[in-house]
Amino acid sequence: MRDARLVDTVQDAPDPARRRKAVRVTGTVQGVGFRPFVYLTAGALGLGGWVRNESGSVYIEVEGPPARIEAFIEALRHNPPPLAVVREVTVWDLPCRGETAFAIQDSLAGASLSPVVPAETATCQACLEEIRDPRQRRFRYPFTNCTRCGPRYSIIEALPYDRTRTAMKAFPLCDQCRQEYHDPRDRRFHAEPIACPRCGPRLEMWDPAGACVATGDEALRRAAEAIREGAIVALKGLGGFQLLVDARSEEAVRRLRERKRREAKPFALMFPGPEVVKAVCRVSPEEEQLLSSPQAPIVLLLRRPPDPGREESLPGEAIAACVAPGNPYLGVMLPYTPLHHLLMQELGFPVVCTSGNLSEEPICIDNAEAVRRLKGIADLFLVHDRPILRHVDDSVASVMAGRPVLWRRARGYAPLPVSVGRPLPAILAVGGHLKNTVALAVGSEVVVSQHIGDLENAEAVAAFERVVADLLGFFRLEVERVACDLHPDYFSSRFAEQFSRERGVPLVRVQHHHAHVAACMAEHGLRGPVLGVAWDGTGYGTDGTVWGGEFLVVDEGGFRRVAHMRPFRLPGGDKAVREPRRSALGVLFELEKAGPIPCSDTVARNLGFSEAEVRVLETMLRRGLNAPVTTSAGRLFDALSALLGLRTRSSFEGQAAMELEFAIERRGYTEAAAVSGLTEEAYPLPLVRPGAGEGGCWVADWEPALRGVIQDMQRGVPAGRISLRFHNALVALMVAVAREVGLEQVVLSGGCFQNRYLTERAVSRLHQAGFSVYTHQTVPPNDGGISLGQVLVAAGWQASKEVDGHVPGDPG
Repeated sequence: MRDARLVDTVQDAPDPARRRKAVRVTGTVQGVGFRPFVYLTAGALGLGGWVRNESGSVYIEVEGPPARIEAFIEALRHNPPPLAVVREVTVWDLPCRGETAFAIQDSLAGASLSPVVPAETATCQACLEEIRDPRQRRFRYPFTNCTRCGPRYSIIEALPYDRTRTAMKAFPLCDQCRQEYHDPRDRRFHAEPIACPRCGPRLEMWDPAGACVATGDEALRRAAEAIREGAIVALKGLGGFQLLVDARSEEAVRRLRERKRREAKPFALMFPGPEVVKAVCRVSPEEEQLLSSPQAPIVLLLRRPPDPGREESLPGEAIAACVAPGNPYLGVMLPYTPLHHLLMQELGFPVVCTSGNLSEEPICIDNAEAVRRLKGIADLFLVHDRPILRHVDDSVASVMAGRPVLWRRARGYAPLPVSVGRPLPAILAVGGHLKNTVALAVGSEVVVSQHIGDLENAEAVAAFERVVADLLGFFRLEVERVACDLHPDYFSSRFAEQFSRERGVPLVRVQHHHAHVAACMAEHGLRGPVLGVAWDGTGYGTDGTVWGGEFLVVDEGGFRRVAHMRPFRLPGGDKAVREPRRSALGVLFELEKAGPIPCSDTVARNLGFSEAEVRVLETMLRRGLNAPVTTSAGRLFDALSALLGLRTRSSFEGQAAMELEFAIERRGYTEAAAVSGLTEEAYPLPLVRPGAGEGGCWVADWEPALRGVIQDMQRGVPAGRISLRFHNALVALMVAVAREVGLEQVVLSGGCFQNRYLTERAVSRLHQAGFSVYTHQTVPPNDGGISLGQVLVAAGWQASKEVDGHVPGDPG
């Protein structure tokens, strides 16, 4: 069927000779309606030929008048379907065959692959209207989808992406669905997960023992009623199970915390719609766009302060305090599947929507597994019979400095590739220990897996191994080298060592903070040299100490450490992560070397240690027993949080540092109009010139700042103001180091740059000082991004001609 408007824009060449062209399109072009788009565009222009999916690309042969072929190619390049990302369009000549009709051919399997595994997308408006319309055959059908939306990565078995290679192969199409699937005028034309109530997956309600108690729409309604009554419902979502409970009920949310063993870490919320979100949170235009995007991540939004003048509250305004204790932000998402939309339509109020697992374990994806693992947590199970082939958590994002930043990259984003603009060897990078992801270099792109989590239990390790197998299975590459963290005791490092031995490929160990900076460089296509500011909690340094407050000069040849935080000891080592007071004691011990601290005994007692504990810990510090040396900025944040009495013990990673940042927000110190110049206050944090024993590195001496903190505490200065001054001191330090190093490009990476105030102020001040500043957007600044950096570092390793175990770029 021709589109007269498109044809009228094309002027045929005077020469009526026909041409035939081969066209290969690479990028995200499978599972996004690309073949139907090609078919309809060719038909509108009156062109013959055919299109098919190949392994990693779409291949087209098109025949007709030259001018119309050019118009066709321009449409591919510049007007693809909304969810497509066209990386490259390659065209070459073929002999004419006289074809006048255009067709879609079966996919070609077995060719070399490119990273084009599609990601899940939220329910499109057309499907949403269908499930709400009683006249439609998919009215209230919770598995409605089309080429524009629905499951992708979580249901794919192999490439190319066709129904026979997905979990949907178990559901033969009914006559009506088959007609839609083969109709080029239908938006379900070649939509692989297509389904309807006659032939698709079905919903069931199970009791805690796994017995079915309701089916179909009745199951959904009974789940909604159970949530209204305070029950915890385990829902089988798009990429795994989720636990749902009424977010307004303090008692219900507390019960979920107790059963899930999640003491204080904030829960994510699902809201019925944007208007209810706006009644509870401040939402900028950028945040609203992110919240409603096809990726539909959890977005961190600042809560609205109470409005005493409002007589009536909108639904959902009274969120239970224990959803996010002491946190001015809420993690908010909108419904993103038909099942979520229908359930939230029934409820009309926000629910806690958290991963279906015990704390620190991967989410459940199988019905029987969920009944076993969530026994004692969930009161009821809302399940279906569409298999989930791999876990995909909800993504988490926020807006900083006006730009989206991912904190957890999963549903909607993974495993979409990061293009680096140059061919890479086939490299497998296995990430770190916390917030683990895996990456695989395929051609000029790097596929970064979904969030796996912390590799601290058997379930997480099994999930890690499945993800590695998935990536290698999808792309069927002969891995040329494997990259891991420099830390020898991480499970991921040991896995890489074994992989290297079994496959006979070189092993590249990459320093943690080098990988952080390289990941951000890869996102922005930077070759260097850049000044990388890599601040986090823990990273194994080339000198065997714990790094985390690093300034690195990084280029394609490697890195050079140019500055770092002044070292101090952590009594008890890893225990300091859960007990920020140990970091505080290590800082106090370091300060006392240079002179007495006013009321140091009182300060130490305020940390909650007994006198006997203080004596033991001081002995450890003096003798260096189980008290590793660290330069960690993250542990410095922890120390200050503990000294101020904000958080002496943490129930989750980063809690103490978050409390320190939130102290600024709670006092209103980020509101410039209210503070009248207060935001410029900062403690001194001098940069000490490198001495003979410092290896040429500048040292950022936090001692004057910490002494200023203790003096302010004695004077009764509010914690929020102290925190503000400390944050400002750290930003001033970044500017000072940047000026000393003299490189125009500055890269900010590491978990500390999840801190909104620190990041936004650093970007602003560095820009004002004349530097170009680069922050993360495509992968997280935390350890979820380091697998990407490991790939880039390992890609440059071959040129160094070094042997296994060499740390690229460091003189040590």
